[in-house]
Order: sequence, then structure tokens, then C-alpha cells
Amino acid sequence: MNDLELLDWRERVARLHLSDLDLAGFRAARDELFRSHPQSPLPAADRAAFTGLRYHPPNPEAVVEAPLRPASGTESIDTGGPDGVVHYRRVAIAETPWGPLTLWWIEAYGGGLFVPLRDATCGSDSYGGGRYLTDTVKGTFGRGLTVLPGDRVRLDANYLYNPSCAYDDRWACPLAPPENRVDVPIRAGELAYRH
Repeated sequence: MNDLELLDWRERVARLHLSDLDLAGFRAARDELFRSHPQSPLPAADRAAFTGLRYHPPNPEAVVEAPLRPASGTESIDTGGPDGVVHYRRVAIAETPWGPLTLWWIEAYGGGLFVPLRDATCGSDSYGGGRYLTDTVKGTFGRGLTVLPGDRVRLDANYLYNPSCAYDDRWACPLAPPENRVDVPIRAGELAYRH
């Protein structure tokens, strides 16, 4: 049944990301999903007392449009877990006000767009390993990253979120490679999880 629960989790995550909820409604629904779903990345022992994830206040300056430039090459990242080595292909580089960010395509069955990043808040305000802007394999469509006409993307850092390993050591997560580390603080999105 765990596989069917995981399928349900991914479907709910995708529906939440594709919903018409505003940021406050999205965060409230995400908190409820984390509190109540059996596949929540939170440790089961934390769920009864869970009152919600911590977030930066909404930040309109964290919504940017960025031109894309071509990119090539691949990267292999050992997750340290059952996924083993995951292969990524560079799709494009977004020229953001924070610095260049590589958009990665996960080279696996079905594939998916993946944009991890580590900014200057990581390790103090936010999870030390970095956060994700999108991971379409996990159903996070349309909130953190939207493809626009004319080789551009809209990035909304208010939807930056922690990888599952930020909540519980039972998870192994690919973290931001050096080219997706920016020196500026992005004060938007999810803060570090406190048990």
C-alpha cells in the first residue's frame, strides 16, 4: 500500500501546484497535506504536534522574469540513497537578478525539469543544503517556474521549498550543484524546518 500512498501524495502535490489558490491558501493546503498524509516527509512522531511549516513573508520582489540562454552538458549526482546516481542534462541557463541558474532535465524514465538552488540564506534561515524551485517529477508544476514565450521563464521564489531530507534523515535528496549556488540572500519561500 505504500506505493499507492506515494502515488496519492504525488497526485495531491501536483493538484495543489496546479490549483488556483493564492499563496496563503497554497501554504495552508500544503501544511495540511504535510500534517495528515501518510507519505508526508515529516517524521510520523512530529505530525501530531505539527502546526505548519515556516515561511518568509510574501515577497513581491522575489517574482522575476529571466531570459534563457542555451546550455549543454550533463551532470551525475549520487543521491546517497536508493535512487543511486541520477543523471541530469542542462536545458538552459536563466539569467536571474540573483545570478545564473541552470535548469536541469532529469535523465530518467519520463524525465522532468529540476531547479535546485542554494542562496545566502541557506544554513541560517533556510535549509543548509538548499531549496527547490521546481521538480516536475514530484509534481511541482507552475508555481516556482513558468515557461514564457520568447525563451524566458517566470520564477517565483515565494514557492521555494525544502527537499524531503530537510525534515527527516530517512530521505536522500540531490542538492544544488555549484553552478546553482548564488551569493545573494533570497528572502522568500520556505524557512528551515524546526522539529
